[in-house]
Amino acid sequence: MEQYTKDILTSRVYDVAKETPLEYAPALSGRLGNRILLKREDLQQVFSFKLRGAYNKIFSLSKSERAKGVIAESAGNHAQGVALSARKLAIHSLIVMPKTTPDIKVNSVRDLGGEVVLHGSSYDDAYSHAMKLADELGMTFIHPYDDRWVIAGQGTVAMEVLRQHSGQLHALFVPVGGGGLIAGMAAYVKNLRPDIKVIGVEPDDAPSMHHALARDERICLEHVGIFTDGVAVRQVGKEPFRIARQCVDEMILVSTDEICAAIKDIFDDTRSIAEPAGALAVAGVKKYVQREQVQGRSIVAVLSGANMNFDRLRHVAERAGLGEQREALIGVTIPERPGSFRQFCGIIGLRAITEFNYRYSDPETAHVFVGVQMQSGESEKDELINRFLTADYPAVDMTDNEMAKMHVRYMVGGHAEQVKHELLYRFEFPERPGALLRFLTRIGQNWNISLFHYRNHGADFGRILVGIQVPPPEREEFSCFLDDLGYSYREETKNPAYKLFLK
Repeated sequence: MEQYTKDILTSRVYDVAKETPLEYAPALSGRLGNRILLKREDLQQVFSFKLRGAYNKIFSLSKSERAKGVIAESAGNHAQGVALSARKLAIHSLIVMPKTTPDIKVNSVRDLGGEVVLHGSSYDDAYSHAMKLADELGMTFIHPYDDRWVIAGQGTVAMEVLRQHSGQLHALFVPVGGGGLIAGMAAYVKNLRPDIKVIGVEPDDAPSMHHALARDERICLEHVGIFTDGVAVRQVGKEPFRIARQCVDEMILVSTDEICAAIKDIFDDTRSIAEPAGALAVAGVKKYVQREQVQGRSIVAVLSGANMNFDRLRHVAERAGLGEQREALIGVTIPERPGSFRQFCGIIGLRAITEFNYRYSDPETAHVFVGVQMQSGESEKDELINRFLTADYPAVDMTDNEMAKMHVRYMVGGHAEQVKHELLYRFEFPERPGALLRFLTRIGQNWNISLFHYRNHGADFGRILVGIQVPPPEREEFSCFLDDLGYSYREETKNPAYKLFLK
């Protein structure tokens, strides 16, 4: 550890990297009752800490090694770090990426001066090809984490943290993939400030370091999740594991929902959007504080990267409420009769409804999939479910049901051949507490609702799709009713999407 401290102190990272700020997170600190500080590695030129280790390694090469160029395998932040570092040192770089790599990442590497070779459909395919090319071309392979110089470069993050925060520090939370970042930071911290806890954080579907430390040997996972792709590593590096055994106090596992909630927490405090791997440390802090009930401590979380694909934002926003335990998903069975929706919404009360899916299925019962905002977490959810059960409305908690969250919530519906005289309308109404209940109370007085879909999009206006059974003799009366409602609406009965999928 003494040698790593010297290597870190003498690392040549600042030719490309900058010393990133250690920022106070006021909202998160207030909620957790501790002083939470974010180490903003997302503010690096390539939006990740990875360029530190890549540059330090490439700078250490001899003249002859530099002349032959460098090669790396990566579909993410390491690729950009290698390309930028090589360009800075006027060295040719070759980056092997799987053919499935999104164009935005391929183009980013090319823009930074790297030559890209697309090969295979997985990390293993690309890695094998990169090693083959390195041997054939005599290029130096730049490993993303299992290398002394890479580890030392990443360790400069800890060097900055201790310089920026000289007072008492309870714990340092670090995201873990292959282990290079936590190895460098832990080696430095434990050598100089052994009183500070170093805690690693992994997603629960890629727990390679967690399992390795628990079994005291490196293990190779059969499968890793892809949501937190920046740390989706099946086996940690040999050298990072050796250091972690000596210097890492604990590993914490967090769920996808908890990661999404952490992304929202970071956005609320910084107005920046972390990538899933970048938000791991914050998710770990929240879980640790809740478990240990610590108060009034200073805690650092490394915000390691912000290379977020834009198309993931919708998924993150949907799952964040669940991760904060501020949204409950419930499946409720209600009697199929006029007015049942009003009673259902009366049980929910003035709680904000985030989602409401229903489609008529048979003459006796209806199945509703509803999302409800919670203010006090599990206890409030349990109370609401008990109220449904007391009203003889069977209810099932689906908040932790992965299939329900990923698929079923979007599939509630289908054709309903028994529904007669159905008209389909889209409505808009001002989005405010109780607005949906008022809407249902008025529209469900005289006609049966046979289809209902609502999702809260965080906008000023709620948008609803409603199917209503209106016999032909009552059409004129119904038209007058719609005009008196005062809501903007549009009939969609002749919409081809309705005919194909719902009618």
